[in-house]
Amino acid sequence: MRHAISVTTIAAAMMLAGNSANAAQCQGQGDWAPYRTFVERFVQADGRVIDYSTPAQQTTSEGQSYGMFFALVANDRATFERLLNWTRANLAANQFDAQNARLPAWQWGKKPDGSFGVLDPNSASDSDLWIAYDLLQAGRLWKEPAFTQLGTALAAQIVKQEVVDLPGLGPMLLPGPQGFKVGDVTRLNPSYLPLPVLRALAHDAPGGPWARLAENAYKLIRTTSPHGYAPDWAAFKDGQFVVDPKNGDTGSYDAIRVYLWAGLAASADPLAKPWLGALGGMRQSVAQTGFPPERVASTSGTATGVGPLSYWAALAPYFKALGDDRALGLARTHLAALDAPPQGAGRDPVYYDRVLGLFGTGFIDGRYRFDEAGRLVPSWRSAC
Repeated sequence: MRHAISVTTIAAAMMLAGNSANAAQCQGQGDWAPYRTFVERFVQADGRVIDYSTPAQQTTSEGQSYGMFFALVANDRATFERLLNWTRANLAANQFDAQNARLPAWQWGKKPDGSFGVLDPNSASDSDLWIAYDLLQAGRLWKEPAFTQLGTALAAQIVKQEVVDLPGLGPMLLPGPQGFKVGDVTRLNPSYLPLPVLRALAHDAPGGPWARLAENAYKLIRTTSPHGYAPDWAAFKDGQFVVDPKNGDTGSYDAIRVYLWAGLAASADPLAKPWLGALGGMRQSVAQTGFPPERVASTSGTATGVGPLSYWAALAPYFKALGDDRALGLARTHLAALDAPPQGAGRDPVYYDRVLGLFGTGFIDGRYRFDEAGRLVPSWRSAC
């Protein structure tokens, strides 16, 4: 009888512990230590994400958008709202609501006179997409209509100001409202078009250009990556994709995100497999050399240099989606440096390592995934 009581007691204790763990995960960050480290080191108390690697100690709309995404994955609504409020006040001049969703300035920081403020008022469409996505998913997951309304309004402004109809192609995303369409040349950035984000906007804003934009984004990747390496920039001229006249065919720090977004897409998405198939060069490089190249000439496939830690972070989901366990194991080994104590002054992983690290390790560790419609499925949702 005593044995039966002890078993019952143990079972009850285990259930209580499990319920406590689930409750903790539902209420906040749970045990996602890398996220807590990111918030402690890069997010001010007022919600500003700082990139300390730049002289201007800049804040970008990209940093704010990524931070909001990670806060949503962590179920950290307080931080999400701090980031949103700072973005509204400082990048959108407080004109950031469902009635007046101004596209946020992309760059803010220290000016030559020592004051802080907007350094470049142009917006960055990739960040705008992510912020709209963050808001729409937050509205759904946290059941907050105000987030949904603002996300819908921001998506409408993206269509109005940053989506153009290219002759012979259809809708395409400009990198920003100003400066990317000069004469008959339209400059494009392949890393600005994450498939899951486009799918989610198509789901939440039916009637918009998002589904066609996803198809055209795939055409952009396939055409400009003849050797399986994506370029940082490309262009559209005379009805076809061409090498970018300003930055050439180099694929490096921007393009590494193309592989990341491809790896994050749900396998059930009809574009997921062909999108990955168009990017086989990076997998081949790692298989041959044991590391990702820092720079690649996308038109010739010539690779140079050794990619930094952020590259391994971006490539981890790509390797996982490809089923390449060896390369994924290499990525995990390198990414362990993100959790290691800093080795002296200035040796702590920089902003880009940290944000891509959260995307990459968060995904391969099961913190989040995207469904076929691009909707965010965080691990805390199933625990709540």
